[in-house]
Amino acid sequence: MDTAHPTWQPPLIWRAAQLLARAVVALVARLEVSGNVPEALRRGPLILAANHISPFDPVVLAAACRARGVAPRIMATGGLFRAPVIGAAMRRAGHIRVDRGTSAVHQALDDAAAAVTGGSVILVYPEGRIGLDPGMWPERGKTGVARLALACAAPVIPIAQWGSHEVLPYRAPKGLLRGVARAMWRRPVVRVHFGDPVDLGDITPVTPGAARRATDRIIDAITDGLAPLRPDEPDRPRHVDPGRPADTSRSHRRRPTA
Repeated sequence: MDTAHPTWQPPLIWRAAQLLARAVVALVARLEVSGNVPEALRRGPLILAANHISPFDPVVLAAACRARGVAPRIMATGGLFRAPVIGAAMRRAGHIRVDRGTSAVHQALDDAAAAVTGGSVILVYPEGRIGLDPGMWPERGKTGVARLALACAAPVIPIAQWGSHEVLPYRAPKGLLRGVARAMWRRPVVRVHFGDPVDLGDITPVTPGAARRATDRIIDAITDGLAPLRPDEPDRPRHVDPGRPADTSRSHRRRPTA
């Protein structure tokens, strides 16, 4: 065994939550998971980088990771940790708090680096928010994920997902009950794909622009994985959420390869 990376053991509360997530997803959608996580990486150190399209994403990804035998620690917004019940559960499950827009955001990267170095699997949204690209393609990513990967020399597996935006609206909890009822009736297909590890081996961390190049490569990998999940929606999604704003200021120029 490699003792340089002692394995982090997911708490029982998190393993139970992943089972619950699979049951919840099964109630409102049909989950299809493709790709795999190499067995040698499932217990970490590993970074999972996923696109972010809906408030329902954490539930979907928890269920999909369970299907692939992975129990990641999630980097999640600080608002969840401040909630009376959910916050306590998040802390006990070992997830990592991110207070966006504050000076404490740097603490999240330090905590994540310590977790990865300690052998954990970390799940991160490189876009840093629910994407607002009009076509719902991945936006230009924040560099935190790449800096984490380069600093810890940890592999990065891109996760592409599609369909969770048909379950919960962007402005949830506003419209939550209507969205859930519609999803239970229509049972949309929610697809999640685990890609191959992103090759960052040629990027030297100390060179200028290294984090941006690595970030773009990670976003490109997610984009390429997303294309086969939405073959009949190449430009715009069929499902239109009227409460979802559009923002092209962070559009990523990459489009999937043929």
